[in-house]
Amino acid sequence: MKLNKTAALARRHRRVRAKVNGSPERPRLAVHRSLQHIYAQVIDDLAGHTVAAASSNEPAFRTQVTETVKGGTVAGAKLVGALVAERAKAAGITQVVFDRGGYPYHGRIKAVADGAREGGLVF
Repeated sequence: MKLNKTAALARRHRRVRAKVNGSPERPRLAVHRSLQHIYAQVIDDLAGHTVAAASSNEPAFRTQVTETVKGGTVAGAKLVGALVAERAKAAGITQVVFDRGGYPYHGRIKAVADGAREGGLVF
């Protein structure tokens, strides 16, 4: 049976989520990628709420945008990772579990992880 891209992504995401779960001590850093933007959230799955979030589609990101740093680029994704790390540390979070959301771990997804690590998150 041939699956389309959306169904295959959903299947990979379910497989990742079966193994990755966020707790209050170590919440989940979830990443979503679209064609033009990238989004990152630090989620406490037990309480069911978002502790910190950042995206390339918000004013704090747009103030730092140049021609080379946009939401659809690796440099923009790294900046989103640094923003979410800064906000998570302000909320008292230092350790997270990385949820790549079914996307391959390279390119913009890896850049978010690298930016978050440089921002001080441990995973």
